[in-house]
Amino acid sequence: QVQLVESGGGLVQAGGSLRLSCAATERLFSSYAMAWFRQAPGKEREFVAAITVSGGSTIYADSVKGRFTISRDNAKNTVYLQMNTLKPGDTAVYYCARKNGISGSYYWTESYNYWGQGTQVTVSS
Repeated sequence: QVQLVESGGGLVQAGGSLRLSCAATERLFSSYAMAWFRQAPGKEREFVAAITVSGGSTIYADSVKGRFTISRDNAKNTVYLQMNTLKPGDTAVYYCARKNGISGSYYWTESYNYWGQGTQVTVSS
């Protein structure tokens, strides 16, 4: 059974930074693309960023491009999300997810078959 455990969330003032981590309990972690999504109260879960198997390519939502950076350390079975210049609009529960093979768009929740429990990020103005 694959488990994804997020950490690093918290309360930060606008303009501040946070680094989220997602640790996977899977020896085949390096074989799958990974992503971060977020869900604000009353809204649908939305794509934030994704990273390919090798880490050579990354994809970002327009709303976070230039502020967030996704990375991975396959030796540690961990994916990260560095979030800088945070805004109140970034407030949400952040989830990491493992992509289900090579099919499906990186932007769709349906393309991912394992999810973490989420970590709360709150940005105050």
